Amino acid sequence: MSVKIAPSILASDFANLQKEIEMLNASETDYIHVDIMDGVFVPNISFGIPVTEAVKRHAKKPLDVHLMIVNPDQYLEAFKNAGAAIISVHYEACTHLHRTLQAIKQLGCKAGVALNPHTSVELLKDVINDIDLVCIMSVNPGFGGQKFIEQTYPKVKRLKEIILEHGASTEIEIDGGVNKDNAPLLRAAGADVLVAGSFVFNSPDPIQTIKTLKAIE
Repeated sequence: MSVKIAPSILASDFANLQKEIEMLNASETDYIHVDIMDGVFVPNISFGIPVTEAVKRHAKKPLDVHLMIVNPDQYLEAFKNAGAAIISVHYEACTHLHRTLQAIKQLGCKAGVALNPHTSVELLKDVINDIDLVCIMSVNPGFGGQKFIEQTYPKVKRLKEIILEHGASTEIEIDGGVNKDNAPLLRAAGADVLVAGSFVFNSPDPIQTIKTLKAIE
């Protein structure tokens, strides 16, 4: 199966958001990645429920909503209602992760877990069969355009081993600093979904850039 591409609208032109979403609709994009930041869990504020709803009104691709917020449980239903198909919460923000994952699934969404660069994939062993998608942060969360962290490669390989050991169907998503140079290496390590923000939206031809990423074996 070919790699899935999830452009992050955090890097899009907010003043022309409808146009940007329509561009993604016309591309080989698989998911539209929506980064929600609260200025508490991460040192930045992005956007919230109203913008997610606005994106959903124009999107023809599933919304992959990444909650970089404290107390995510309070907002699961609101983001489901706003149009999320996938909801990812941070391991570091969830005291009762298993319960949170079940709550996401009960809403009819796919359940994702995001891991900060310092968080070990070994911590997911006991819940890997309950997770539809693991989002490995390959930069420190909070800002776009950061330098890719090289330790991501062995982390992805180890997570793939855990998934196979447990007979899970979990997808591995990489978020941060993805480009045409590291994408093949990430794919070889076991990545299933690549989040690309600046690399897509800052390129002269975003549709062609997505096509190029999508073609990576």
